Amino acid sequence: QAPLVESGGGSVQTGGSLKLSCVFAEHFNDHCGLGWYRKAPGKEREFIASILTDGTKEYAVVVRGRFDISRDSSKNMLYLQMNSLKTEDTAVYYCAAGAPTELVTTSCYFAFWGQGTQVTVSS
Repeated sequence: QAPLVESGGGSVQTGGSLKLSCVFAEHFNDHCGLGWYRKAPGKEREFIASILTDGTKEYAVVVRGRFDISRDSSKNMLYLQMNSLKTEDTAVYYCAAGAPTELVTTSCYFAFWGQGTQVTVSS
């Protein structure tokens, strides 16, 4: 089993919604957090959202108020609900897992990545 596998990507028109899912290996429940990143053509990979083991959520400014990250640790699932999608949200979205909690000295950092799922938003 791959450690992080995304699904739920697809094509949608502006203003539409998509929900991404990521099934992760059980041991990531003992890591500092989980998150979503994305990479658009010609751009660097960028942080989108994260959820730490204590439930703290953080969002990039560009998606705040439109996207919601959640997790179900009992099912080893991570989700990203994306609403009010814009053409600039078009990218490959990656599920990410943080470092093992015992290795984190300051803040959670992401060290494990899925293969990505394509999201395309058209006008």
